[in-house]
Amino acid sequence: QVQLAESGGGLVQAGGSLRLSCAASGDTSSNYGMGWFRQAPGKEREFVVSISWNGGIKNYADSVKGRFTISRDNAKNTVYLQMNRLKLEDTAVYYCAARTSAYGASFSSNYDYWGQGTQVTVSS
Repeated sequence: QVQLAESGGGLVQAGGSLRLSCAASGDTSSNYGMGWFRQAPGKEREFVVSISWNGGIKNYADSVKGRFTISRDNAKNTVYLQMNRLKLEDTAVYYCAARTSAYGASFSSNYDYWGQGTQVTVSS
């Protein structure tokens, strides 16, 4: 079992930046692929970005490519999401997810563990 806890959300003006963190605890001995998803009010949860166990493979949604950067520090069991040039449409609850595979994935059904989410609100 793995527990995930997101932090770093908040209110930011359009064009600003935030960095989200996802701390894993519990059974962190396995190689987990990680991902970030988001869900805006009235919309389905959507893929944002994923990263492989060693950080060598990253996959971004087109909507965030060039603005968001995922990274991980396995020594700290933490994954980060640096979000720059934020837009109003980035407003959502952001979820961290882990899967029992060395690679990330873009479908939420491929993930085994989820955090509770952190709210990101971008204002004009």
